[in-house]
Amino acid sequence: MKKILTLICVSALGGLLTLGGYKLFVEEDNNALAIEQKSDFPVFVPTNNSINTLNNTAAIAPDFVDAAEKSIHAVVHVKNTAIVNAPMSMQDLFFGRTQPRAQVGTGSGVIISPTGFIVTNNHVIKNANEISITLNNNKTYMAELIGTDEATDIALLKIDADEDLPYMAFGDSDSAKIGEWVLAVGNPFNLNSTVTAGIISAKSRDLSGQNMQSFIQTDAAVNPGNSGGALVNTNGDLIGINTAISSQTGSYIGYSFAVPSNIARKIVNDIMEYGNVQNGILGVVGGALNSKSAEELGTDITQGFYVSEVQEDTGAKEAGIRSGDIIRKIDGVKINKFSDLTGYLKTKSPNDVVNVTLLRDGDEETLAVTLLKPTTAILQPIGIVKNVSKDELKKNNTEYGVKISEFNSDKHKFYWNQNGIEEGSIITKINGKKLYSVDDAQNAMKSRGYNEPLQIEIINKEGEKVIYNF
Repeated sequence: MKKILTLICVSALGGLLTLGGYKLFVEEDNNALAIEQKSDFPVFVPTNNSINTLNNTAAIAPDFVDAAEKSIHAVVHVKNTAIVNAPMSMQDLFFGRTQPRAQVGTGSGVIISPTGFIVTNNHVIKNANEISITLNNNKTYMAELIGTDEATDIALLKIDADEDLPYMAFGDSDSAKIGEWVLAVGNPFNLNSTVTAGIISAKSRDLSGQNMQSFIQTDAAVNPGNSGGALVNTNGDLIGINTAISSQTGSYIGYSFAVPSNIARKIVNDIMEYGNVQNGILGVVGGALNSKSAEELGTDITQGFYVSEVQEDTGAKEAGIRSGDIIRKIDGVKINKFSDLTGYLKTKSPNDVVNVTLLRDGDEETLAVTLLKPTTAILQPIGIVKNVSKDELKKNNTEYGVKISEFNSDKHKFYWNQNGIEEGSIITKINGKKLYSVDDAQNAMKSRGYNEPLQIEIINKEGEKVIYNF
């Protein structure tokens, strides 16, 4: 009996040891397992499910339907047919020069009146022999080129339709805000009536590096063929003309640029009324402020336009603007960089009065400045030309002309000096057109036909009128 009890105790003790060993060494630890499954990213559970409903999401998300419906029928497909000479080939050497061939380019345009006026980019229709317009309903019309402005890359076309056309009115691009939703409407890759969405990424953007441009930058997808199309806000207002992309591949990678509607509208109005663009100048020379320039100039102001020189016979001079002034606003519009200044002035015309708010010796004051017509212009292949006084014209025995102020380069200067032409010489005609102002010189260059020879008449230092052909 004693042996049986001993055997039972040993067996029980062995079972306890086995069970303890299993628990200690074999069975998995549930707490360790929970730690291993911990996520790298927190998972949030909403405390109120009502804010995560479909209806609430729809209310917060921007609605582009109305804006797209307002704009899609007013955006057209533009086809440009140009006659070009193909590059010289080996076949041409053996069998003679090949005949010129037709080259077709495409883009977009925006109808801005029920009578058929269409705004597009100058580069879309440049050198065109024939321009055709296809509406969203697939009707096609031949277009007449009314006028262009190469500086802003805007062109105006006209078609004659049998009925009033759907159109878009210009909105106020100055009121557009960074971060605002916009649509790009156009015809990329010949895909008619394409709508893409994005936001305004920046304003007053200059791509030239010469402070001559003032684009609206967006991240709406714009590709080849979108040029000349509409940039539209969620109300369906036309706030820009899509013009360019920033890309190493030629296709969209996240940045697109549009001419602001206020600039485009002013260009179109000038072309309709005058046949060319009427620019008004302030009459100041200088540059935008930043930390480095502010330190050099001894000021703690890092935003604004620093006036280094005030030009004679300009509105700025008459109004009392001085060298050393810092322009902070024009008509209440903030001027943080040079393109802010040039962009706003492009919406104005000669004889317009603008209120310039500036800092002078730490004090802020506002001056009313009358904008005047430019008195200088760049004329290729010579350089900068200026208007001429009556006394200078009389001295050169002519009743019309513009004066060479500065040559393009030392190379150009050497060439012209060799031919008896110096700074101060008078240019009297371009392609047979008499020049009474720098505006006439610019218009003569713009009206020159594609591949048309350039003929310039200049009075040399001997007082003789000499014609140069290019």
